[in-house]
Amino acid sequence: MYPPVKHYRNKDQIILLPGMIFTIEPTFVEGSPTFVTWNDGHTISTIDGGLSAQFEHMVLITDIGAEILTK
Repeated sequence: MYPPVKHYRNKDQIILLPGMIFTIEPTFVEGSPTFVTWNDGHTISTIDGGLSAQFEHMVLITDIGAEILTK
């Protein structure tokens, strides 16, 4: 899909247009904030094995602003 919207701090400058949907995915972890990526290239875990929780909100860009699709 284009454009990709990264879920971490970056310097990308993407113009969001009506009809685009993106997600906001905060993650909370206990212990170390340092993480490692597993060999599958997708899964991550903290280096100390701390518990974590993640949730997601989908946001739709509209002609007059934004609408949160998940409540």
